[in-house]
Amino acid sequence: MSNLLEITGLTKSFGGTVVLNNVDLSVGAGEVRALLGENGAGKSTLIKILAGIHHEESGTFAIDGVKQTFRNPHDSALAGVATVHQELMISPGLSVAENVLLGTKMPTRLGKIAWGELNRTAEKWFAELGQKIDVSRPVDELSAVQMTMTAIARALCLDAKILILDEPTAALTDSEVHLLFATVKRLRERGMGIIYVSHRLEEVFMIADTYTVLRNGSKVSEGKVVDTSIPEIINSMAGREVSSIFPDRSIPGSNEILSVRDLSAKKIRGVNFTVKAGETLGIGGLAGSGRSEILRVLAGAQRRASGTIELHGNVYLPKSVGGAQTDRVVLVPQERRRDGLIPGSILSNIVITTLSKLTNFGFFSSTRMERKMGQAAWEKFDIRGKSLAQEIFTLSGGNQQKVVLAKFLALSPSLLLIDEPTKGVDVTTRSEIYRLLAELAAEGMSIIVVSSELTELLAISHRVLVMHEGRQVSILESSTTTEAEALLACYGRTA
Repeated sequence: MSNLLEITGLTKSFGGTVVLNNVDLSVGAGEVRALLGENGAGKSTLIKILAGIHHEESGTFAIDGVKQTFRNPHDSALAGVATVHQELMISPGLSVAENVLLGTKMPTRLGKIAWGELNRTAEKWFAELGQKIDVSRPVDELSAVQMTMTAIARALCLDAKILILDEPTAALTDSEVHLLFATVKRLRERGMGIIYVSHRLEEVFMIADTYTVLRNGSKVSEGKVVDTSIPEIINSMAGREVSSIFPDRSIPGSNEILSVRDLSAKKIRGVNFTVKAGETLGIGGLAGSGRSEILRVLAGAQRRASGTIELHGNVYLPKSVGGAQTDRVVLVPQERRRDGLIPGSILSNIVITTLSKLTNFGFFSSTRMERKMGQAAWEKFDIRGKSLAQEIFTLSGGNQQKVVLAKFLALSPSLLLIDEPTKGVDVTTRSEIYRLLAELAAEGMSIIVVSSELTELLAISHRVLVMHEGRQVSILESSTTTEAEALLACYGRTA
């Protein structure tokens, strides 16, 4: 197997902190290499160097035997490297075909864009991927997996030799993941070299040939996927033995905290369930099934159309997110960067939900209390950064999620609503989040979790409510339900 990509001794520092330390890595033609590690291990920096966003301090990398130095992303693309970032580089307002051909010379006739030829070219690249998409549609109308396919089709159009997929399944359902994997296998058969970055280790063992693990900027292990196991990978990433990802579930109390009867709203109809003190209720279903809409209604972010909700035995009709928070119902949103964080320091993000405790008559009054609250959250949630003054968006995804949790849990909710709690989070940080949720439930907090990962839902929830096309299919007992049974329910069927 010839090496399309050969990296030797790659080193990079930021502000005196070494984030990549003498890293070697190779990818052969027709090889899928998984790049693994905790948040902050150096994966993103390595990817950004290959994408021409950052520049290496020392070390070399070659593509097809030719040594490369990228000054910008254009150089990377010309050398045959295509990167599909977790935050997809899709241009809204343009058609699917226009997005596929971005960065190439558009076909023209008499000085005008030849739309027919442009669409046929885009269709050809989708056909190479085994996909059939209406390329004349606005790209904004596509599903998450179709947007990912559009980004991959663009890579083919640019004649990429190396394809980097950064958390490509973070926003996909199980069925969409299988669709993506079929496409990756087609690309492998074409002889493309693929670097696959994912925190979902089960996926790695399904799709990757080889793996490389980074820890604290250094390569700590590599090899063939068939020669290792998930526990070995986790221990290598963490630098210690991690005995179990999922903690034991506590026994819920008998006191009913929430009662939902015949709830209908935008995208949901006739939903019924209860949640007891100390219970974790999971909500699963395919994308668009209405699972997140239930949380939004309960959090006051979306109006109900009909039905009744009772909280602690009283009628509950939240008119806003603030009103729900006053009733101690708190939503941790799925999109942490867009909806859960603000530009600024870690400290300002942690304390923003409790500013009323730090002000008198609208004026800031207690810097000492602010720092005390921030330091307590820093230690409790094991936030890993330089200091509380660090800019929030320079943290790894997992540490950003810890800050989001600290921020919303500062409101002391009795009912915690959390949407995709481990999206884009590494496996050891996941175990920390699972442990935290288990501790909160054991202390009597009621929790409702939405997740696209059935393994996660069944492991951390006492029961799982399954949605399909806006309607409730069933409520499953996690301890006696298999993943196959849960997946069947997600498609609207029961065993």
